[in-house]
Amino acid sequence: MLSLVLPKGSLERATLDLFDAADLTVRRSSDRDYHAAIDDPRIERVRFLRPQEIPSYLERGLFDLGITGRDWITETGADLVSLGELRYSKVTANPVRVVLAVPESAPWRSVSDLPEGIRISTELPGLTSKYLRILDTLLTSYTELVANIAAHGDPEKRAAMEDIALLLRGAIEARGNVLLKLNVPAAQLTAVTAMLPAMSSPTITTLARGDMNAVETVVPKRGVNTLIPALKAAGARDILEIPISKIVA
Repeated sequence: MLSLVLPKGSLERATLDLFDAADLTVRRSSDRDYHAAIDDPRIERVRFLRPQEIPSYLERGLFDLGITGRDWITETGADLVSLGELRYSKVTANPVRVVLAVPESAPWRSVSDLPEGIRISTELPGLTSKYLRILDTLLTSYTELVANIAAHGDPEKRAAMEDIALLLRGAIEARGNVLLKLNVPAAQLTAVTAMLPAMSSPTITTLARGDMNAVETVVPKRGVNTLIPALKAAGARDILEIPISKIVA
């Protein structure tokens, strides 16, 4: 039903990992193949392109749905529907910043200070930041899931797009979190549950043995190494830490 375009290059591996976590595994004959498939009735075909090409291809209707950066959407001026940001890079959670910078020794302190006719070039912001002073941030860019306007206007395709977006967001949300399951005596229940940094209230079930309760909750992976011993000391028993692949609220 949907034609999907995914980015080649630096985001390629992270994108494949995200789709795999969302149970939308991308299959192709080799890493060099630009054509792929996903075993899902909502996705008819998959293609890989450079991120800078994706907005124009989507706008022209060559694909229904795709992933690219806000920087390339802005640069091309493509008119698209955004289904939301996907902050899934495993390298950094920070956005791409397009900045206007000058040598540290330059007298200019703002964009208005620049002399008329000055030449501006841009390449390798990571390297130039070592000796350039930033005057202004032109754009902050995250990766986005975007769609062709006409395709998004089709109710059946829009429903499929929203399903895909839900699965991808759920996979991203699950990163950095784990499921904790533990048994807690009734006398210690209040003290133990107060220690749990739950996304929402923990699920508590009274066990057949009246003085015991089963507790389940999702907590951040970071810090669980100190949380589990503390829960044990507070009276929790049979503590299980379980990885999770998706969180759909």
